[in-house]
Amino acid sequence: MPSRPRVVAFDVNETSMALEPLRTRFEEVGLPGHLLETWFARTLRDGMALGLAGDFEPFRIVAESALRAVGGYRVGEAAVEHVLDGFAALPAHPDLEPALRRLAEADVRAVFLTNGVRSTTEDFVARAGLGELVEGVITIGEVARWKPSAAVYGHAASVTGVPAGRLALVAAHAWDCHGAKRAGLVTGWVSRLEGRYAEIFAAPDVRGDDLVEVVEGLLALEA
Repeated sequence: MPSRPRVVAFDVNETSMALEPLRTRFEEVGLPGHLLETWFARTLRDGMALGLAGDFEPFRIVAESALRAVGGYRVGEAAVEHVLDGFAALPAHPDLEPALRRLAEADVRAVFLTNGVRSTTEDFVARAGLGELVEGVITIGEVARWKPSAAVYGHAASVTGVPAGRLALVAAHAWDCHGAKRAGLVTGWVSRLEGRYAEIFAAPDVRGDDLVEVVEGLLALEA
């Protein structure tokens, strides 16, 4: 049986931070807005593929490559920079702060665990006014592997100083929850992105329609 976590690690892109405003930037450089999802999915795929081959490139490099590809290799460097520089202004999902406050009230620590860039995530924390609620940022660059590599989740447990079974991952991606589950973490899946949890992946310990509901489910687990 899963245990009540001592630390909760939140995924960032799409789980905590909304990517939707980037759609406008796609359109501003002449790309169809609907390519946002294709681009982000390709970024994840390519980062994971490098990891499976034993290689690593950081998020920004992979995201740039993916954007050129989905743009048919007709996107100039200025356009690529314009789209990706939009990460500096992306907002938090409105349910993130209340979820973090609920954890703080319960004396449960919170961190971010991301495939993204440390500086971008730290800027996001500051911009959203979450500094007092988030203990720190853990990135894939520290282990040179993309999620869902077990090395990433194991590293997060090591950094936070808790056993894997007392660390929870909260994510909007079923594949991320699956990787964390296989690494021994407690998992919480928020449904707003995917709508339905894919049956091919190990079931999450907690499900919810928003982050507050997921957090309440995690806090309800037996200590």
